[in-house]
Amino acid sequence: MPTPTWTRLSPARRERVLTAAMDEFGTHGYSTGSLNVIARQAGVAKGSLFQYFAGKLDLFTYVAEQTSHRVREHMSPWLDGYDGTRGFAGHLVDAVEAWLVYFAEHPLERGVMAATNMEMDPTVRAAVRTPVNELYVSSLRPLLQKAVAVGGLDEDADLEVLLSLLLALLPHLALLTHTPGLAGPLPLVNVPAHVRRDNLRRLVVPLLGDFAADRHDTAGETTG
Repeated sequence: MPTPTWTRLSPARRERVLTAAMDEFGTHGYSTGSLNVIARQAGVAKGSLFQYFAGKLDLFTYVAEQTSHRVREHMSPWLDGYDGTRGFAGHLVDAVEAWLVYFAEHPLERGVMAATNMEMDPTVRAAVRTPVNELYVSSLRPLLQKAVAVGGLDEDADLEVLLSLLLALLPHLALLTHTPGLAGPLPLVNVPAHVRRDNLRRLVVPLLGDFAADRHDTAGETTG
């Protein structure tokens, strides 16, 4: 957690430090990320970083959490906007496409996602991934519960299973556009938008499987 000194900084200075840390950790990861570089890019003394945070891991954890909050804010229309007037499959395809496009267009956030998911040190990875996963679960669970309540998902749907599947899929999609070797046989990048949309539908529909109560969305896309 940041120290009281951090909270007393001006928003502009906090943003400079956060942006510099996102860039450095996102480019080099936690282990080889340099506090010297972060301090220099942010225009602060390296010693100041230790007045703001207890140490390098504390800063890295904060960067990961703040990045996740930024992503959550961007995704709020899809997380908070489902009302059951269309099939849940179509809504989820929209959300997954928005997620994919967001990370393709936001290199800082994409770099932090890579750093948090690919960190080799299990202690560091656990320290960072645990609060990030908690945020994603707390954001996705109300969406799935709302979908059950309004008939978009079956009332007996095992939401813990569906949450687990989404938590496995979303980081993969976030890194797909700029991480060599992740692309599978279903092309989702460097293809026309309509092809990407159709392939995302082909991916998401089987993921929902028997979770979906209504097996058709308003665009006539079958979920089975």
